[in-house]
Amino acid sequence: MARHFTLQEREFLYRMRKKGRTKKEIAELMGRDRSTIYRELKRNSGQRGYRPQQAQRLAVERRLASRRPRKLSDPELHKYVEDRLEKYWSPEQIAGCGRRDFCRRRSRWLSRQTIYNWIEDRAPQWREWLRRGGRPVETRGKLSDCVHLDGRPKVINRRRRYGDWEGDTVVGKGRRNALVTLVERKSGYARIGRVENMKSDTTRHSVKRRLKDLPPPLRRSVTFDNGKEFAEHKLLAKSLDVEIYFTSPGRPWQRGTNENFNGLLRQFFPKGTDFSRISHQEVARVQTLLNERPRKRLGYRTPSEIFAKRGCCN
Repeated sequence: MARHFTLQEREFLYRMRKKGRTKKEIAELMGRDRSTIYRELKRNSGQRGYRPQQAQRLAVERRLASRRPRKLSDPELHKYVEDRLEKYWSPEQIAGCGRRDFCRRRSRWLSRQTIYNWIEDRAPQWREWLRRGGRPVETRGKLSDCVHLDGRPKVINRRRRYGDWEGDTVVGKGRRNALVTLVERKSGYARIGRVENMKSDTTRHSVKRRLKDLPPPLRRSVTFDNGKEFAEHKLLAKSLDVEIYFTSPGRPWQRGTNENFNGLLRQFFPKGTDFSRISHQEVARVQTLLNERPRKRLGYRTPSEIFAKRGCCN
């Protein structure tokens, strides 16, 4: 799905240009095609060059001027889509069934892209209902003193060593509780912890418990997403003597190993699971099952098997 630039992306692009990075390097850092960077700079630069606030304003004005009347402003269609999103249907499934249900009323037909665009621009609260939609954008401020991926050593990016982890939270019913998941990038070995709430101190203690027994060569770094539950990252880095990095806002695939693992975890704990009803023993059982599942990229060896060779696998 095509994605519009966000203000955060434009600020990042501006900083990288000031640092003298090439368009190709910036594209790689942002996970964008090089032509997209060229087009953004060409279309949204002013007399004083490229400035993020101005670029955002120009893009929004151009988008509003080009929009046709919104189909989802129709109350009937609006309710049709929301009723099915509540059942965890994908936009593609909704659009496909809509053509059948409104077979004699082509004006009611929607494309999956229309539904995705509506969620992105007008109804972000529905993102968490999508299988790969991610959680809603956090609006209560930003994490401070973060080192993002442009500051992460290349040795981590290349998966050349053990001890580099990716971390996230798998949110439970009503966002009241969660699982903290940590996955080692090279082996795919994972450790999971259940937390009763998503407060930053609770999350920090859970991560620390998961990693503190590892020898230093097996806990070199952790890369988190930008969730506010990781606000105490500086305390965590000091207590574990690890380097901590953060993905760019809205870029969950920059911790792809962890994202893939969380998808596997949903087989056992679907969205809407109340983790307060799940025992620590059950969480440990699922952790063992996934760590002992063979992976194609490991030559059909298991993460436990690979990680055990490094001398630590509990």
